[in-house]
Amino acid sequence: MPISAYSNTMAKMHSRARGRARSKKPLKKKKNVWLRYKAKEIELLIVKLAKEGNSSSKIGLILRDAYGIPDVHYLIKKKITQILAENKLLSEIPEDLISLIKKQKLIKKHLEKNKQDKSSLRGLQLTESKIHRLTKYYKRIKKIPENWTLEAAKLGIS
Repeated sequence: MPISAYSNTMAKMHSRARGRARSKKPLKKKKNVWLRYKAKEIELLIVKLAKEGNSSSKIGLILRDAYGIPDVHYLIKKKITQILAENKLLSEIPEDLISLIKKQKLIKKHLEKNKQDKSSLRGLQLTESKIHRLTKYYKRIKKIPENWTLEAAKLGIS
């Protein structure tokens, strides 16, 4: 199951919503006339932004907003994560799992100050459930090792 479908499943599971509303990419792909970057230049930009410590989704946003590059996959025929993997800049823990762990840390920090906040406690339970399900999925497809634990991951993520 692709990650985007997995995220939609969690949205349905943890709220009464029917998925996430978001903008759709145009059906017809055409060369953008304002684009002045070649494929090799875009790859070098991606590598440079990754070395600065940006995640793959953040790189995509920076390329879109600052450089006017709307869709890297259409122009280069590779995804940002593929380019990062080729240059050995991809982290061993997937980005969505890292963001969930950071969210869990923030909620726990909030709950230390506000012990009576029951809605945040529920949010923590849902986030931990998502982390657990996502780690099972990544272990099954062998993206993370079988002996990977959340405690070991928390030490490495700031």
